[in-house]
Amino acid sequence: MSHRRHIYIYSPSGAVRDKVAFRRGVARLKALGHEVEIDEAALKSWQRFAGDDATRLAAIGRAAASGADVALITRGGYGLTRILDALPYKAVAKAIDRGTAFVGLSDFTAFQLALLAKTGQVSWAGPALGEDFGAEAGPDDIMEACFDDLLEGQGEGTGWRMPARDAEVALKSIHGATLWGGNLRVLVSLLGTPYFPAVDKGVLFLEDLGEHPYRIERMLDQLRHAGVLGRQKAVVLGQFTGFRAVPHDRGFKLQTVIDRLRSLLKVPVLAGLPFGHVPTKVLLPVGAPVEMAAQEREVFLVWGHGVGGSRHHHGHGHDHDHA
Repeated sequence: MSHRRHIYIYSPSGAVRDKVAFRRGVARLKALGHEVEIDEAALKSWQRFAGDDATRLAAIGRAAASGADVALITRGGYGLTRILDALPYKAVAKAIDRGTAFVGLSDFTAFQLALLAKTGQVSWAGPALGEDFGAEAGPDDIMEACFDDLLEGQGEGTGWRMPARDAEVALKSIHGATLWGGNLRVLVSLLGTPYFPAVDKGVLFLEDLGEHPYRIERMLDQLRHAGVLGRQKAVVLGQFTGFRAVPHDRGFKLQTVIDRLRSLLKVPVLAGLPFGHVPTKVLLPVGAPVEMAAQEREVFLVWGHGVGGSRHHHGHGHDHDHA
């Protein structure tokens, strides 16, 4: 059981549609003993957004000023790319220096990459309140253990098992590479803008929801043609879920996309990272230097403690088997 922490809940993107999941998530965090502060505009709604652009910008400002241990988004959706030119980067960077960890995924990728590009600060790819803590079946154990590690300042890395078919993928040990990435669709939408981080020799992780493999391939090719993939030390694929095959695919599937990408890149492409729009997700420090190594199918990803907010330092990591 973790110590009592201050968690600030806010909505920087889409309007909360599932109020039941929202309430379940808040109740779950409170049951864990945390102080949960809900932003005044967390349940606002305007068009498809959690309030208009000014409302959501103000909410981000309040999250930065909250002094919380964790600023956690209610959900993703869409809305952050609209306001990247107005985000309070300095206030968020100062909040991180003071120990606030900004956590989220999906549309939040835009915030995280813009923050990295503009300030070099680390944020955390991880859960959202509704879909994770408010899940009807209850939160996933691994996700919760990783979140707890962040709160305790103990999370120093993660590990997973690559799919059996990837047993031949070779990975040389990587040292001091910047970990970055997130939602593929959102990341590609930032290409060519000032909000796309110029990361060389990094470890790029990617996931997506509801994108057919041909769309995933097209986006990966955009990153490849733009020179982004070839500049990395490794490309790590998380979970690509929520798409439906169609009859005229005729054998073209996600594995086809991965196999082709491997044939075109000198950079190793690893699969099986437990991250994405799935219950079992680890927390990943976006913008932090990492070490990465593989032993047969086991992959180890390690970072120093105390990165990206969360001011409580001790020291162990979890190993997560994700076949």
